[in-house]
Amino acid sequence: MNFKQLDMLAIGAHPDDVEIGMGGTLAKYASKGFKTAILNLTKAELSSNGTVEGRQLEADKAAKVLQTERIQLSFQDRRLFESKSECILAIVNVIRKYRPKVVFAPNSNDRHPDHGHCSVLVKEAVFSAGIKKFAPDSNFVAYRPNYLYYYQINGMIVPDFVIDISDFIDKKLKALSCYESQFTKGVTGVDTPLTDGYIEKVRGREHLLGSDHGLAYAEGFKSEKPLLMTSLLGE
Repeated sequence: MNFKQLDMLAIGAHPDDVEIGMGGTLAKYASKGFKTAILNLTKAELSSNGTVEGRQLEADKAAKVLQTERIQLSFQDRRLFESKSECILAIVNVIRKYRPKVVFAPNSNDRHPDHGHCSVLVKEAVFSAGIKKFAPDSNFVAYRPNYLYYYQINGMIVPDFVIDISDFIDKKLKALSCYESQFTKGVTGVDTPLTDGYIEKVRGREHLLGSDHGLAYAEGFKSEKPLLMTSLLGE
């Protein structure tokens, strides 16, 4: 990366997790000049379709569409908890190095266990990153982000807040389309939930979330802390 501090760091277990959950939000804030990045913990080497090398190229293309940076770690797919301590430390080092103001993790309630495991690991890392005596031999000083929020990947959550992505839904869907190996069943591919019209289902979900708030499209997020309201009557 060619900058020292991030505004947003969105973390996922696999390449495509973040794009599914909050690609529109990343594109929106990147367009405003904010510094954003995606951190992938694994290379999704156990995915039913595609190859590791191809998935990496797709992830790079998607990041360019969203105008975001990308950081790739190499923990084993489906074995995140087997490397729990090492994974937490790796996330801590990324947080301390780039000092993001806001961190995003997957919602813990998801059909894919890796997404829930990633959520737990990120929560641990965000807390530990701010402890001075945690990993004191690290090259980076202690730092804790201002906020930790959770995005949805599969299913439908009742969000604590939504972000208007009406002007960025096309960029989000274009970024997802970069993952052709995952969302399009090739000649040698197998049927998965992702090849069953998944991108259109994501579009429909974001449309439903938006319509509840008078918007064309929105992305939903969860927060463990109450959100601060500074205005109730537009004062």
